[in-house]
Amino acid sequence: MKRNLVSDWMTPDPITVASNTPLPDAHKLMTDYKIRRLPVVDDGELVGIVTLGDVRGAEASEATSLSIYELHYLLAKLTVGKIMHKPVITASPEATVAEAAGLMLEHKIAGLPVVEGGRVIGILTESDIFRVVAETWQKNPETIEAVNWH
Repeated sequence: MKRNLVSDWMTPDPITVASNTPLPDAHKLMTDYKIRRLPVVDDGELVGIVTLGDVRGAEASEATSLSIYELHYLLAKLTVGKIMHKPVITASPEATVAEAAGLMLEHKIAGLPVVEGGRVIGILTESDIFRVVAETWQKNPETIEAVNWH
């Protein structure tokens, strides 16, 4: 039976940002590329991760008394480094998808940067894991049906 390795299912060369990236710029990247998480990399080293939920949570509430100009000014000064999660749970490209899924469940996270030699080389998300299950089932329905789902 073939082992499903992270390296076979990850998205290679993910979009990353530096910790000094302004929040509006990170939000625009996520919107433009339809992604929900950005590894934060400074000088080639993974220092954090920021999610779309983090960015949205840092935006101003509609109940604010600030003017639109004050809001834009303050948001432009807020950087990814101020809201990123650290330390980051990561996966190795040689890990199995099952091991990575276990990490994601254990830490209640939806994506893992894939790191090799200290550098981010990919990202594995819950969507990738769903793809593994779907493609495995399409190729061999008995494999999935044999699992006791109850």
